[in-house]
Amino acid sequence: MRVYGAQSMIEPLRRVAIRRPDASLSAADPVEWHYAGTPDLAAAQAEHAALVRLLEEDGAEIISHDAPLDGLADAIFTHDPVLVTDAGTIVLRMGKELRRGEEEALAATLEAHGVPIAGRLTEPAIAEGGDLLWLGPDTLAVGLGFRTNGVALDQLRSLLPDVELIPVPLPYGQGAAACLHLMSLISVVDHDLAVVHLPLLPVPFYELLTERGYRLIEVPPEEMATHGTNVLATAPGRCIMLEGNPRTQAALEAAGCTVRTYRGNEITLTCEGGATCLTRPVLRG
Repeated sequence: MRVYGAQSMIEPLRRVAIRRPDASLSAADPVEWHYAGTPDLAAAQAEHAALVRLLEEDGAEIISHDAPLDGLADAIFTHDPVLVTDAGTIVLRMGKELRRGEEEALAATLEAHGVPIAGRLTEPAIAEGGDLLWLGPDTLAVGLGFRTNGVALDQLRSLLPDVELIPVPLPYGQGAAACLHLMSLISVVDHDLAVVHLPLLPVPFYELLTERGYRLIEVPPEEMATHGTNVLATAPGRCIMLEGNPRTQAALEAAGCTVRTYRGNEITLTCEGGATCLTRPVLRG
């Protein structure tokens, strides 16, 4: 029986790695970590537990990543340190230097749960999972910006010889200290449906999406600021997103999606990471 393989953003989520917020989160310097404030640990843990319940209700097996990672506040965002492919885990190399060390730790947790290591990025490559967007099992869009570089794109091509890699240059945004991933601008939620923030979406990538038949739900600027583009599909057309994005939620529902929301004042709004960031799909399909 398959226990790993997640070359999709939308196929039913069967196994997912998560990390419960710990003292490193509440001890983080908001300026150093580019947070909106100091997270309240008890509230963060309650919000995270509620999100986990939503995942379990959708049938996902939870892999708890509880390795000691003192001082690594962003380690709750398990989407970024690795990519899980049909061949196993590709260990990435974080673009945010403060996060270095998360990669091998998460890979070891997954290895203990039956996921072999298929390859590793090596210096000077940098890449984060938030820049790696599956458009299908054989197509991976790679955002190129402050967190993922061209060297990583070349190394990923070698590690994924049967996958078409599409480079997507990213805008400057708020600069190198801020987190602007490709998935800050787009989430794929069904076979032909995505939510996007069009003003920052590169024109060639927009044209590629429309050529491939995607219907695009535009996230307005005020909901881009509250992670309206960060939508996790647990199955085609079945989504989890942050509460408080009514226009995007209504548009998704009008397009035929089932949408559930979670409260994320601490784990999302304070720390800059939504439902996708907080989850590393290990098995889909």
